[in-house]
Amino acid sequence: MTLETQLKQKTYYEMFINEHENIHPIQVLGELFQEEAVKDLPDLSTIRYAQGEVYFHHKDYEAAIFKWENIINELEPWAKKNTADAYYELGLLSTAEDLYCAIATNNLTLNTEVALQLFSLYIERGKLDLALAVIKKTIISNPDYPNVTEIARNFFEEQQDWNHAVELAINEAKRTESLEWYEMLISYVEKGVTRNHAPSYFSQALFELFSLNKPIFERLVSTLWDSYKNDESYFTWIREMNQLLLNLDINQSGNLSVLSGHHKEAFFNLIDGRYFIKSLQDFIPDFLTNWLRLADRKDTVLAAAAVLSWNELFPASISMSIVSDAEKLISMTESDMDELEECLTLFHAITNWAQSSEMGENHRVKWIVQKLVDFDTQHLLITGLGGSGKSTFVNLVLGEDLQDSPTSSLVMFKDSTEEEITEITDREITSLSGFSDFQERMDRRRNALESMIEFKRPNAFLQENKVALIDTPGLKGNYNDSYEVLKNLQLADTVLFVLDANAPFTDKERTVLAKIQELAPDIPVHFLLSKTDTLVNEQEAIRVFDETRTRIQSYLPDAEVFAFSSQYESSQQLKDLKEFIQSIKNTRNIEDKRLAKLLFFIRTTIAGLMQKRLEVENQLVESVRWNEEMLQKLTGAVNQLKDTETQKTKAVVQSYRAIKETIEKDIAVTVPKMLQECSTSIKEDSNFSKIHLELNDEMNKRLEEYLDQTVLPKYYRLLQEWIEGCNEEFVQSQEFLNEIGESFNHMYGEERLVLDCDFKVLDDWHRDTDRMTSRFQLETINILLRRTPSQFLLKSAGKLFGALSQNKALLFNKYKAFVENEDYIEAISAVNQQFFRQFELFEKSLERDVILFFKNPLNLLNRSAEEARSGIQTNQEMLTNMNTNPEMFRDPLTLFEVRLRQFEWMTVAGKGMQTIY
Repeated sequence: MTLETQLKQKTYYEMFINEHENIHPIQVLGELFQEEAVKDLPDLSTIRYAQGEVYFHHKDYEAAIFKWENIINELEPWAKKNTADAYYELGLLSTAEDLYCAIATNNLTLNTEVALQLFSLYIERGKLDLALAVIKKTIISNPDYPNVTEIARNFFEEQQDWNHAVELAINEAKRTESLEWYEMLISYVEKGVTRNHAPSYFSQALFELFSLNKPIFERLVSTLWDSYKNDESYFTWIREMNQLLLNLDINQSGNLSVLSGHHKEAFFNLIDGRYFIKSLQDFIPDFLTNWLRLADRKDTVLAAAAVLSWNELFPASISMSIVSDAEKLISMTESDMDELEECLTLFHAITNWAQSSEMGENHRVKWIVQKLVDFDTQHLLITGLGGSGKSTFVNLVLGEDLQDSPTSSLVMFKDSTEEEITEITDREITSLSGFSDFQERMDRRRNALESMIEFKRPNAFLQENKVALIDTPGLKGNYNDSYEVLKNLQLADTVLFVLDANAPFTDKERTVLAKIQELAPDIPVHFLLSKTDTLVNEQEAIRVFDETRTRIQSYLPDAEVFAFSSQYESSQQLKDLKEFIQSIKNTRNIEDKRLAKLLFFIRTTIAGLMQKRLEVENQLVESVRWNEEMLQKLTGAVNQLKDTETQKTKAVVQSYRAIKETIEKDIAVTVPKMLQECSTSIKEDSNFSKIHLELNDEMNKRLEEYLDQTVLPKYYRLLQEWIEGCNEEFVQSQEFLNEIGESFNHMYGEERLVLDCDFKVLDDWHRDTDRMTSRFQLETINILLRRTPSQFLLKSAGKLFGALSQNKALLFNKYKAFVENEDYIEAISAVNQQFFRQFELFEKSLERDVILFFKNPLNLLNRSAEEARSGIQTNQEMLTNMNTNPEMFRDPLTLFEVRLRQFEWMTVAGKGMQTIY
C-alpha cells in the first residue's frame, strides 16, 4: 500500500504497529510517543498524526483534532485536511469548509481529496453552485482520479444538469476513447437532453468514433439526426453532417444502411414543397454526394437518380465525377424499390401541396391516376370523326342505347355490381342521380370537355373481357380541336378508331391520327370499319374492307381492322368483337407502361400548377380591380341611401308636424268661440256666488265633447292620410333600392343583396294612431278659477252681492261681458298640452322609425362594402406576397420536378422505357 493510499484512508498509523498486532494501537502509539519524547530532538509529529487517525476511527474527533493541530512536518497539509474531516463528522460544516479552503498544497492527490470533501460538504449545505464549480475544477485537474467522473456524472444527472452531463460525456469519450461514454452520450440524445447543443458540438467526437467503432458511430449519428429532425437547427445539422462525412473514408461497402435510410428520408422531406430552393441549394449537392458514397444496395439507384435529377435542374452544382459515378451506378444496379408506391406518394404530395396552397382540388387528375393503378382493367379508347357510327358501336357493346346523341364529354363505361354515374371536374366530383341526369350532361355543350363521366353498371361483355370503354366526343378533323378532345389520351391502353365505310380513312382522319401519334406514340391504334351494311352488297363490303386495311397498314403496319354493322346479328358480332379485342389488348408490361403514364400525368400536373399560378395571379388582379369597382359603387349606394334616409326623415317629420299645426289652429279658432258661447248659461237669476264653478264645469264638458267627437276623428283621418302618404314615399324608396339591388346582383352574378326595407314601421304607426285616437278624456281645466284680477273681482262680487236682487242685473251683465270677451289663451294652451301629450312620444320616435325602415338595406350595403374592402386587402396582400416571394409557388413545383426526374431516371431510363412528355 502506498503512502498516499494510507494517508487517504487514514491508515498511516498501521506502519507503527505491524510488530504489535495484539496490543491496542493507542497503547502502542502512546509508548512510542513516550520513547520519542525523552530524546534530545524528538520528532513527535508523525506519532501525533498516527494517534489522530486512531482517535478518528474510534470517533473521538476532538482528540483527533487536538493531535492533528500540532503537526509541523510534511504531514501538516494532510493533518489539516483530516482536521477538517473531523469537524465535518462533528457537524461543524462551516469550520470544516474554512479549513478545507485554507489548505494550500501542490499534492494533486491531496487537492483532489479536499475537493471531493468540499463537493460533498457543499451538497449537504445546499450550495449547489459551489459544488458544481468544485467538481468541474476537479474533472479538469485530475480526471483519472478514481470515481471522479462517475461522481460528477451522478451529480449532474441528479440535478438534471444535462448540459454539463453531456459536456462530461463528450469530453471523456474523446479523452478516454471509451465506448461506454459514447453509449452514455447516445442515451442522453435519446432522452432529448442534447438539443440545446449546436450540431457542431458533436462533430469531433463523431469523427473520432468513426475509426473506433462504426456501428456505434452510426447509432450516435442516427439518434442525433432524429433529435434534430424537427428542430430549427435541422439544416445546420445537415450541413455539419455533410462536412463530417466528406472528411471520412466512407464507401458503399461500409454497411451504413441506417445512415443511408436517413439520407433517403431527409431528401424526400426536403423536396416535398415545404422549403424554398435558396434554403436548400447550399447543402443539397454535398448531401447527395455523401448519400451516393454511403448508400446501401437497396438505396443505390435512388441516390444515383437523386444526384442526376438535381444536376439536371441545377447544372454544375454537383461534381462531375459524382455525376459520372451516378450514371454508372444507375445503369449497372438493379433496384427493388416499389416504384409505383413511390410515384403515388409523390403525386399525393403534389396534390396535397396544391390543396393547401389554394391551387384547387385537382379531382380530374386524381381520378385518372386512380384508374391507371387498376391493372386488372384494360382501357380501350374509342374515337373517330363525328357521324362515323361510334355511338352505335358503343350501344351495341353496352347492350342498350345509352348514347342516343353525340357525346359532349369523355365517358368511361365500366363493369360494376351496381349502377353509379359520376361526373368529375377539377373542382368537384358530382354523383348523378340517374340516366336522365347523364343524358342532360351529354346534351350540354358549355365547358363539356372540362368534365369526365364515369358510368358504372353491370355488363357481361366488359366483365368477361376485363375492359373499360372510353368514349370521346366526335372529332371535327382539325388539329386544335383534336387536342382538346384527346388531351387525356394517356388514360388509354389501346385506341380503337372508328371509320365510316362509305368514306374510310380520309385526309381528316389521317390528320387526327397524326395528332394521336404525336400525343401518344407508344399507344397502339386499331380500327373499326362501321356502317358496312350501308354498302351495295357483301362483295362491295369485302372490297372496301380489304382496300381500307391495306391503306391503313401502309400507314400503321401493326394496326388491325374490324368490320362492324348495326344490322348484323348482335351475338355473333359480340363474339367476333371479343376475339378482336383480345387480339389487340395491350397487356404486355402493362405495369411499366401505366407507371410511365403516371409519371406523365405527374409532369402535366406540375406544368398545370405552374400555369395555374399565373392564372391565380391574374384572378387576384382581376379580383382586386372588381372589388375596387364594387367598393366604389357600394360606397356611392351607401351615401345615396343615407341621403334618402335623411330626406325621408325630414319629409315624414315635417308632414306630421303640418297635421299637428292644422289641429292646433282648429283648436285655437274653435275653443275661444265655444267657451264664449257658454255665456248663454248665465241668467239673471243665477247664483252668482257659484256661477264661476258652474261655468267652469260647462266649459270643460263642451271642450271634452269637442275634442273627442270633432278634433280626434279629424286628427285620425289626417293621420291615416299621412301614413298613406308615407307609405307611397317608402314604396318609392323600396323600388329605388330594388333597382340598386338588381344592379348589384347582376354584377355579383347571384342574388346576394335583397334590400328589403322594414314596412312593419307603418303597421306600428297604424296601431299607435288607432290606439291614441280611439277616445279622448279631458282632465278638468281651471278656466274660470284662475287668480287673474278680473276673475278675482267677479267671483268676489258674486259672493258679496249675489244675494241682493238689485245687484243681480249688474253682475249678470258683468259676467256675460267677461265670458264673451275673454281670449282664453291659457285655456287653449292647456287643451293643446293635454290633447297632444300622448302624441309627443310618437312624434319623437318618427326619426328613429324611419332609420329602422332603412336599417336592413343600409346594413347589407355596408357589410358588402366591408367585404369588398376586405377582399381588396386580402387579395392585394396575396399579390404582394406572390410578387415579393415568387419562390412560394415556383420552388415547391421545381422540387417536385426534381423528384419526378429522379423517378424517371429510376423507372423509365432504368428499364429502357421512353419518357412520355
